[in-house]
Amino acid sequence: MRKLIILLFLFSTLLLSNEADEIIKKLDENMRGQSIHLKMNMEIKSLGHTRTIKIENWAKGTKKSFVKITYPPKDQGITFLSLDNQMWQYVPKIERVIKIPPSMMLQNWMGSDITNDDMVKQNSIVEDYTARILEKKENMVTIELIPKEESAVVWGKIVSHIDTNTYTSSKDSFYDEEGKEVRTFTYDNIKKYGKYYIPTYWELRPSDKKENHTKIELEEIEYDIDISDQYFTKSALKRFSR
Repeated sequence: MRKLIILLFLFSTLLLSNEADEIIKKLDENMRGQSIHLKMNMEIKSLGHTRTIKIENWAKGTKKSFVKITYPPKDQGITFLSLDNQMWQYVPKIERVIKIPPSMMLQNWMGSDITNDDMVKQNSIVEDYTARILEKKENMVTIELIPKEESAVVWGKIVSHIDTNTYTSSKDSFYDEEGKEVRTFTYDNIKKYGKYYIPTYWELRPSDKKENHTKIELEEIEYDIDISDQYFTKSALKRFSR
């Protein structure tokens, strides 16, 4: 009888694990599609100052992303290429392509609370973490993501609150290796584009700096469009910066 109970427990745990993995995969697929083109505003508040930057982003699959800063004028034309977990930046003022080294991956991207590592590891949640369900309440599911032993990631865990009607997250909390909350993403204003749902308002707040925030509003969204592979080469950094 005891062996039967243990087997039933292991079986139910496996089912929940499989369900958690499927939810995370659907969430990821819903956010990126086969390809995606975005125009967005980012408001950054830090050290008592607030500024806005405008961004255009082209991405294909899980390992190709090209980003261009279109505003303000002093940053206009700065470009970033993320390719196979590596990142390069082009700065028009000095006319140089710079590879972002691993030592700088945790630095803030464009002065926001987003890191260079966030920009590169867009598919990390699927590949680098093991998912398990913490709570289910109707269509809302809370999932804990624990990094796999072989994964080179910076977070000790991520807790995500997901609506399985739309496969969108309402809140993601990020913790360090000691289990201390480091930052929180919240999402709102979900819109449907074809078969995809995506929150068009994102807000990131670091846990130790309550006065800081990074707010992102998605203004234009195109899914599953034909994006030229020319965007995903190092020569594109200078070519498309104009």
